[in-house]
Amino acid sequence: MTINLQKDLLCFSHLRWDFVFQRPQHLMTRFAQITNVYFLEEPVFDCPGGPCLQLEEKQPGLFVCVPHLPAGSSDEEATDMIRTILESFFATRDCSNFIFWYYTPMALQFSTTFAPAMTVYDCMDELSGFKFAPARIKHLEQQLLERADLVFTGGASLYEAKKSSHHNIHPFPSSIDKMHFGAARKLLAEPEDQAAIAGIKLGFCGVIDERFDQELVREIALRRPDWQIVLIGPVVKIDPADLPQAANIHYMGPRSYQLLPSYLSGWDVALIPFLLNDSTRFISPTKTPEYLAAGKPVVSSAIRDVVSPYGEMGLVSIGRNTETFIASIESELAKSADPAWLLAVDEFLSDKSWEHTFSAMVRLMLAIREKKDPVVLASGLKNAS
Repeated sequence: MTINLQKDLLCFSHLRWDFVFQRPQHLMTRFAQITNVYFLEEPVFDCPGGPCLQLEEKQPGLFVCVPHLPAGSSDEEATDMIRTILESFFATRDCSNFIFWYYTPMALQFSTTFAPAMTVYDCMDELSGFKFAPARIKHLEQQLLERADLVFTGGASLYEAKKSSHHNIHPFPSSIDKMHFGAARKLLAEPEDQAAIAGIKLGFCGVIDERFDQELVREIALRRPDWQIVLIGPVVKIDPADLPQAANIHYMGPRSYQLLPSYLSGWDVALIPFLLNDSTRFISPTKTPEYLAAGKPVVSSAIRDVVSPYGEMGLVSIGRNTETFIASIESELAKSADPAWLLAVDEFLSDKSWEHTFSAMVRLMLAIREKKDPVVLASGLKNAS
């Protein structure tokens, strides 16, 4: 990408940079190659004195910004303090030289007084359906949709639900880093903790939260004690004590993005054991194409954006209840590595990449900029902040 946005970018995120490497990280690391990116996380309430903003440069041009606020601050006080922090941030920077990129409508509470050059809403999930969602989030999202110049959605079903809410909205389902996950197709050395697990391995990597079908996993482990279920990822918003426990269920905890291919390489089947509820109604799991890029057969719950297109194309097996989920796993184990299936996977994934998604998003952003302020495009150089 040689085109310069000629604007810096401030990203408002509800996810922390170092939590799980997913859509925001994939896109922001690429934006940092053509402009300066400031990734603003939600506040940490640990400051003994006045509020402050901590900036850490994660890579050239990409700064993670964390507001530190006094412990015990109310929501209203926190909003006022973050607004003041942003005012200080823009005291030495020209806000009109910034693109505001929102992942959470809640950030609108402290950012409405600023006038950026462009506002983008990357609606990767229906956050109002998630556990502990703030009561005001739907109202704030409506305001954000009114202010946004451009809206992206994290999948086809989410696009269908919101397409009438904005005049310039585009679906961008989950993409992949094919080279990264493709390494799992080689016989990589498994990490020691997974190598110590003998037998057929069924794997899941991702956040274990209210979307995770605990009963399904419990039943699989109970009915097929010879199958080893490997679960990689942090446990959030649910009590770890409630999770199913068995000798063949292995909670590995979070693992770095860099190590994931070495774990996936040792799996026989990859799983997406999600509940069908408000929190999964519109999701487009990034792990679906990542598993496929790794060359792993996939069995998933009947998530709409997995059923279509993956299930309909025969790339992923769909389990609609415990019995059919187990039967699908057995079928995938019997197939082993089907060359025809792998060929179909690679054909489907041929135009699916974060580079492709990023480039398409930038083209849409440049089209808006041209309408607002026609300029001659510069190439190669990054704007200074």
